[in-house]
Amino acid sequence: MMQLISDWLGAAQGWLFETVIQPLVFQLGCGEFIEEAFEGTEWLLIGMLELTLLFLVLRPLEAMIPVHKITDPRARWNDFIYTVLHRIGLFSVLIFFTLDPLMDSVAAMLRFESFHPLNLETLMPGISPLGSFMVYFVVLDFFDYWYHRASHQFNWWWGLHGLHHSQQNMNLWSDNRNHLLDDLLRDVYMGVIALCIGVEPAQYVMLVSVSRILQSLQHANVRIHFGRVGEWLLVSPRYHRMHHAIGVGHESHGKGTLGGCNFAVLLPIWDIIFRTANFTPQFVATGIRDQLPQTDERGVVTPGREYGRGFWAQQWLGLKRMVEYARKDVV
Repeated sequence: MMQLISDWLGAAQGWLFETVIQPLVFQLGCGEFIEEAFEGTEWLLIGMLELTLLFLVLRPLEAMIPVHKITDPRARWNDFIYTVLHRIGLFSVLIFFTLDPLMDSVAAMLRFESFHPLNLETLMPGISPLGSFMVYFVVLDFFDYWYHRASHQFNWWWGLHGLHHSQQNMNLWSDNRNHLLDDLLRDVYMGVIALCIGVEPAQYVMLVSVSRILQSLQHANVRIHFGRVGEWLLVSPRYHRMHHAIGVGHESHGKGTLGGCNFAVLLPIWDIIFRTANFTPQFVATGIRDQLPQTDERGVVTPGREYGRGFWAQQWLGLKRMVEYARKDVV
């Protein structure tokens, strides 16, 4: 089955590259990047398929069984822009010119130092392609849990990651509402981990795609949970929504200090093992406490922090928060 999917995607990638991408690259005078363009075609194809799936499945579910009414359509539209840029647009270009060359350099350096990646498949002779996929899925998710948890522990990092949590109208597109620097850091981190444990490039593409689809489901505005047993096996929309809860999911007991719960990206088992799980069966309000107006002891109301309405404002304010919050680590 895995081989059949890989063959089908390979054929589709070849057709799309020869029919559309290659002529466009030469027309733009960028022939020296033809190899990168071929690799990028695979990510473009996967991104287009993911967007189609989200539109056909999750968008109707949001209309049928929503958790809340969307009070700010512009905010949802802005999240959609993030998703398009991430799956088939701007972020793909950034990957071509930053992450891919960086990963090639890291791989070359490791080979020069006679470093041989720990190929997990060699530890389990005879394992099927689907079996190896699941092993890598679990291992990468373990490391992703710690990356995610770390972004909630350091002030400067939270300055960037807070953009993701500032959506009070959480929806299926909100997974990609991230600061570009935060996204780049995570992709480098996960790419290095994948390289070190011997994940094949084609397999890594599939792992990333499955992860992205599941995370879109987690953020969807749908009244869905996976039942008593299922909630322990896979992160559901209700479980992850608790992570986005105001004053709970990403703060310590509503005190406004860093902390929180439900950091698992795909598998709740990591939250269970490391005691960060919160299975409270509620569909909670999302956002960040400092977005809300604050009233002091004299009754003076102070407006909440502004996280930006549009893409560029959100990116700029994220950098400003990173610098501002970093000073708290120094003081």
